[in-house]
Amino acid sequence: MDISMKTYLLLATLATVTLAHSQDKPADRHGQVNARGDHAMGFSHEKTTHHFRLFKDGGAIEVQADDKNDAESRDQIREHLQHIIRMFSAGNFEMPMFIHDQVPPGVPVMKKKKSQIKYEYENLESGGRVRIISQNPQVVKAIHDFLRFQITDHQTGDSLDVTP
Repeated sequence: MDISMKTYLLLATLATVTLAHSQDKPADRHGQVNARGDHAMGFSHEKTTHHFRLFKDGGAIEVQADDKNDAESRDQIREHLQHIIRMFSAGNFEMPMFIHDQVPPGVPVMKKKKSQIKYEYENLESGGRVRIISQNPQVVKAIHDFLRFQITDHQTGDSLDVTP
């Protein structure tokens, strides 16, 4: 076998291994995010659904139990979201940093400008919602960056666009 054939085979093998590895990585990352999330949030991602919404004044985090009769998950969701409000209001974003194994986009501004963000909790039939609201355009952009990252990393399929 001549040198050019060996080089071709080596490059083809490397490309195949690289492609196979890159295709496995997102599934592994998503699985890791879900596993850390289950641990940190106190409920199973397999029994619940997250949604992240972007609005002109900020956005929302919504979590609901998939089974409307699953009172245990519903109660865990409500407890978690109320805990998130207390943490985020204090500028504490350790939980999303743990779940995602990185500092999510928007967090530095949300921490620095925490006094300009209002968090509101609302019960939903099988879970809850946290509204994240600001009048400061810089802070609203940071909230949008944070929520878009959540949409992508949790693979929720929610719109990345701002809705009225």
